[in-house]
Amino acid sequence: MGYVVIALCFGLAGGIVGRIKGSSFWLWFLISALVPFLGLLAALAYRYERDEPRRRCPRCGRVTKVYDALCTRCGTELDYPEELIEPESWERVPAAREH
Repeated sequence: MGYVVIALCFGLAGGIVGRIKGSSFWLWFLISALVPFLGLLAALAYRYERDEPRRRCPRCGRVTKVYDALCTRCGTELDYPEELIEPESWERVPAAREH
């Protein structure tokens, strides 16, 4: 019974960390629950998806991460672009106007 509680706690922590970094909550929950300590360490070491530069597919216009070799919409093979799009984390949220 003790292992189940520990596995659920580590699974929840790993899922939350994975979601914060832009990945799937359920994937990191399962990994962290099955291998409690190492799964959480892997979730902490995982890269932030929002910090990856992006590019636009020349065929369909879908914006994908630079590390994607194929467009996930049309299947076009993508070469390294001459011009990159800023990562999502760099986009600024417009400030609320004060009335």
